[in-house]
Amino acid sequence: MDGRLTISFAASDGARDANGVWKPDEARKLLRYTRRIGGRIYGAELINEPNLGATSGLPAGYNAASFARDVAAFRDFVKAEAPELRTIGPGSTGETGVALFNSRGLSTESMLGADPHPRFDYFAYHFYGGRSERCSLMAPTSAIQPENALGEEWLSRTDRALAFYKDLRDRFNPGAPIWLNETAQASCGGDRWAASFLDSFRYTDQLGRLARGGVSAVFHNTLAASDYGLIDEATLTPRPNYWAALLWRRLMGETVLGGAESQPGLHLYSHCMRGKSGGVALLAINVDPGKGRQIALAKGGEGYALTARELRDQAVFLNGATLSMKGDRLPRIAGVRLSPGILSLPPASIQFVAVPDAGNPACTSARKNR
Repeated sequence: MDGRLTISFAASDGARDANGVWKPDEARKLLRYTRRIGGRIYGAELINEPNLGATSGLPAGYNAASFARDVAAFRDFVKAEAPELRTIGPGSTGETGVALFNSRGLSTESMLGADPHPRFDYFAYHFYGGRSERCSLMAPTSAIQPENALGEEWLSRTDRALAFYKDLRDRFNPGAPIWLNETAQASCGGDRWAASFLDSFRYTDQLGRLARGGVSAVFHNTLAASDYGLIDEATLTPRPNYWAALLWRRLMGETVLGGAESQPGLHLYSHCMRGKSGGVALLAINVDPGKGRQIALAKGGEGYALTARELRDQAVFLNGATLSMKGDRLPRIAGVRLSPGILSLPPASIQFVAVPDAGNPACTSARKNR
């Protein structure tokens, strides 16, 4: 794949000295072994969700001062052992009104405000809009029902989390790119409908919102495990969110454009088209299951419409044809020709539009449109 590998290190009692200070011994072994076999680790997060304290395997009594001390030791280790390694953190979660755990943890604000002030090359956080039904007893008010999965309140929760953590980034780690390095439909494996087309509205809308908000990378949990995986772990069959991710990655570039104004029931996102200088890509999400919508296209292009017979189906159609693997190969992903004028969007549909010859001056830089 030639992907960039990011990891987290062990930070529990076994990776600490007699005074409870984090030791880099195991991290050093992992980095050196990786180099020895010809690999490279791009970035590392010291602790996964440190604000949850003991829930994340941290020692009893772990506090903000402990975190600042650990991050300082971590940065010293990286500087000496692997100066090319990017540091990622703090990696906190569950601080924006969605109660994911009954136990009380640390606040990210207190951790970042402790001395010496923790700093990271990439400021990262985790977000789940709710807790899945399998763990609902741990947080009964955090469950999300499928009948609310297309509602504005549910879809906008990711905005509140971004605003919360962006404020912390601006105050404590200004200038660092911001990552959402763990997200999915719901924590604790996702609800069973996370594997259906119904969740693709949350996923694609979240990608659009976060790109518009300045998030430079989104890590979806998981690739192939539990109900929220992009791929079924038993059959290795791609789920609807996999196909949505594939279309996003092929069409939507990194430069976000203005002019695509969302409205209740119809969410619009416009980017420079990936890999096509001057090209524009549009994402139009009709979250209304009972009403079609229309948008106007100033220029013709290619359309990629994702639909399903039923919202909770795992089979998804691209322009009316079922998307499925061809043995161990992806099928041909092709759009249909769209003429300038009115484009009709079916109820509960996700429509990508590629306009390669848009000639948008904001999209002519190869650097911006990589």
